[in-house]
Amino acid sequence: MPKSKVRKKAVYTPPQKSQQVKVSPRWLAPTMVAAWIIGILWIATYYVAPNVPGISSLGNWNLAVGFAFIIFGVVLSTRWR
Repeated sequence: MPKSKVRKKAVYTPPQKSQQVKVSPRWLAPTMVAAWIIGILWIATYYVAPNVPGISSLGNWNLAVGFAFIIFGVVLSTRWR
C-alpha cells in the first residue's frame, strides 16, 4: 500500500484580531425606546382624541409623524450592541 504524502505547508490559520468589544453609547437605548413610545402615543392620541390642538391641524399626516418616530427607533436599534 502506498504511503500518503505529508503536507509541507501548515494549515492556514487566520491572523489574530484584537478582541475589542463595541459598546453602544449610553444615550442610544433610552432614545430608541422613547422614539417608539412617542410614535405609538402620537398615533393613539390621533385616533382617541383627534381634536387636540396641534394634532387636528395635521389630519392624516399624524400617521406619518407617528410612523416616522417608530422608524427612527428601529433605525437606532440597528446600531445597538
